[in-house]
Amino acid sequence: AFVKQIDDRTSVELETAQRLRQDPRKDTYFARLWLNREDGAGRQWSVGVEQRWNGPDEREVRLLQQVGYDWGPLEFRTRLEQRFVDVDPQTGVRLRQRVGTTIPLTDSEDGWALTGDAEVAVTLRNTEPGGQKGVTGLRTFVGFERSYGRYDVSLGYLRQQDIRDGAEDRVGHAPFVGLTVNF
Repeated sequence: AFVKQIDDRTSVELETAQRLRQDPRKDTYFARLWLNREDGAGRQWSVGVEQRWNGPDEREVRLLQQVGYDWGPLEFRTRLEQRFVDVDPQTGVRLRQRVGTTIPLTDSEDGWALTGDAEVAVTLRNTEPGGQKGVTGLRTFVGFERSYGRYDVSLGYLRQQDIRDGAEDRVGHAPFVGLTVNF
């Protein structure tokens, strides 16, 4: 990710990621552009757009709206997505709720911290008529984070569970490496 502060409360972020997977899932690549604004109460409001490539023959565009907020030591993020998949006939709508926390491992502001979160995906409207609705995914993450000046590094483990009606859930396990550059 690349983050540029516009003023004390506003930033623009370009985020990209690659997920290299085995069958039956295809490799996924995406790029997201965010506009973030913090309000007087410390909540971060964001709007974004995402272009996603799911394997060689499927494209998806997502419109994203989210708010991030804290409640004591807990960090929450609520995201609403509108999904436009080129091989499916209707616009999908999904709500994602994440809760997590970060525990500093040193007294230094730039020291290592242990972090973890869990996110539930609730499909309100599937991109396929008659497709599954309700809780359709659970993503969990545990790892370590550290800042090095303008660079933020994240190393951890990601578990993705696709919850499927009438079929065995799909579960993926992946190492996670993240780098954010702050300008």
